Amino acid sequence: MTQNAENRNPGLLDNPLAFRTIVLGTLIVLLAMGIRATIGLFIQPMGLERGWGREVFSMAFALQNLVWGFGAIGAGMMADRLGSGRTIALCVGFYVLGLLGTRFSTTELELYLSAGVLIGLGQAGTTFAVILPVIARTVPLSSRSTAMGIASAGGSLGQFLVVPTGQLLIDTLDWSGAYLVLSMVLAATLPLAWFLRGKPGASTGPEQSMFSAIGQALKHPTFHFLFWGYFVCGFHTAFITLHLPAFVVDKGLNASTGAFAIGLIGLFNVFGSFTAGKLGGTYSKKNLLAGLYASRAVCLIWILVMPTSPWVVYVFAAWMGVFWLGTVPLTQGLIGQIYGLRFAATLSGMVFLGHQLGSFTGVWLGGRLQAITGSYDLVWWIAIALALAASALCLPVRENPINVQQLAKAA
Repeated sequence: MTQNAENRNPGLLDNPLAFRTIVLGTLIVLLAMGIRATIGLFIQPMGLERGWGREVFSMAFALQNLVWGFGAIGAGMMADRLGSGRTIALCVGFYVLGLLGTRFSTTELELYLSAGVLIGLGQAGTTFAVILPVIARTVPLSSRSTAMGIASAGGSLGQFLVVPTGQLLIDTLDWSGAYLVLSMVLAATLPLAWFLRGKPGASTGPEQSMFSAIGQALKHPTFHFLFWGYFVCGFHTAFITLHLPAFVVDKGLNASTGAFAIGLIGLFNVFGSFTAGKLGGTYSKKNLLAGLYASRAVCLIWILVMPTSPWVVYVFAAWMGVFWLGTVPLTQGLIGQIYGLRFAATLSGMVFLGHQLGSFTGVWLGGRLQAITGSYDLVWWIAIALALAASALCLPVRENPINVQQLAKAA
C-alpha cells in the first residue's frame, strides 16, 4: 500500500487518512519518547540495588543513543524498501524486549545490551526518522510542516505525561514493577503499525536509486550543515534529560524538582514544536533553526550563572522547553523540501545519526567531566558554545530543492 498526498487534498480534519496517520504516529512517538525520558528516574533506585554508579547509567544511555542513531539509518532504509509498518512493528518488539531486559539485568554488560542496544534499536523505528516521513507523505503539502510539528509535540507531551507517571510507578511498585508496566504499555502500540504501513511511491520524488540519493546528498554541503546542527541538538537534549535531575540534587534541591523540570520541558515543548512546525510552513526554516539554537544558548547561560533554586530551574525548563524539539519538524521539513520524499526516511536516518552522535557525546561527557571535576559547569559552557556554533551553521543552508539530474551529471 502506498500513501501519497496530493497538494489539492482537503484540510487535515477533512482527510481521514491524514488525520488517522497523524494521531497514531503521534501516539507512538509520545510513548517512545516519553518512556525514554524516564531513564534518569531509575538511576538512584536501580543503582542502589545493583551497586552501580552514575557513570554506568551514563554509558548505557550513551550507547543507547549511538545505537539509535546508526539504527535509524537501517530503519529508514527498511521503511523505504519494505514498508513502514514492518519497520515500526519490529522496532516496537526490540523496545519492549529492551525494557524487560533492563528490568532483569544483574550485570553491567546485561544493562548495556538491554538498555543500550535493544532499546536503541527500538527507538530507531518508533521515533522521528521513520514516523515523520510516514506523516509527510500522507498529508497535503500545505499542512506538512504543521503535521510534523504536531508529531514532534507528541514526543514532548510524552515527556510531560510519562515522566511523572514513571515516578509514580516507581514510588508505588518499585523500579522493577515500573519497568514491567512501561513495557506492557509500549507493547500495546504494536497493532498500530498496521495502520501506518506502506512505502513511498515513485511519484514522491525523482527517479533514482537509494544509493544514488545517498551519494548526492553527501555531496551537498547543506546535508552536512543539517547533520552537525542536529549533533548539537542531540548533545543538549540527551545531556539535560539524563543529568539535570542529578545536577539539581548536587545543588541541594529535592529530587522531585528535577523530575518536575524534565516534565515541564516536555509540556512547554508541546507548544514549541507545534509552533516551530507551523512557522516552518510560512517562514524560512533555516532562519528559524538559527534563532532556535541562539535562544538555547541564552537559556543555558541562565541555568549556569543564576543561583540554583527551584524557580530558576523551572524557568530554565520552561524556556528550554519552548525550543526543545522544535528542531525536529524544521530539520525533517528541510530534508523533504530539499531532497524530496522518495528516500526521506533513509536520509532522515542519516541526519539523525548526527543527533545521536551528539547525544552520545553529551551523555558520556556529562558523566565523565562531572566525575573528574565534581561539577557540571564545564559541560554547561561547552553546551553554550555548541549552541552558538549550530546557530551559525544554519545560515549557509540552501533551502531550494536540489536538481537530481544536474547533480547526477556533476557526480
